[in-house]
Amino acid sequence: MINDIKSESEARMKKSIEALHTAFNKIRTGRAHPSILSSVMVPYYGNDTPLTQVANVFAEDARTLAISAWEKNLIPAIEKAILKSDLGLNPTTSGDTIRVPMPALTEETRRDLVKHARAEAETARVSVRNIRRDANGHFKDLLKEKEISEDEERRAADEIQKLTDKYIAEIDKILADKEADLMAI
Repeated sequence: MINDIKSESEARMKKSIEALHTAFNKIRTGRAHPSILSSVMVPYYGNDTPLTQVANVFAEDARTLAISAWEKNLIPAIEKAILKSDLGLNPTTSGDTIRVPMPALTEETRRDLVKHARAEAETARVSVRNIRRDANGHFKDLLKEKEISEDEERRAADEIQKLTDKYIAEIDKILADKEADLMAI
């Protein structure tokens, strides 16, 4: 029973880390990377479809993304979707290829992006702590129902705390890497 709760908690903590990676992929740095456009949805036959499922996205050079749509009639829709995406990008079309230049980041913009990254990391930390709280609550319930002893409950809570510390340290490392990436010129 205790092992089930611990393994479920660890799986949920891993998902928090994955969510943080996804959030950090949306925070653009000065470099062109296809994952920046992963959240862009394009209307395709009446359904919103991820850009990567209707076009090929690749880095043409360090500061430019190139998109080649699989169907020519999608080019205007892709352009419109990128403009509406809140990423601050301005695509240009030349023939069958859409080019998305990455604007250079100013010092102020970099600081704002770092603040945003810190907020995302704090959200992930809160998520991990909530998972710890839920697991400890399960342990206390088991103790009340006399399914486990106080020593087992205390030991399980200590192990959950170690897991929590491990994942919070991982979040801090990921944040430090992202901050260094954002502040690099």
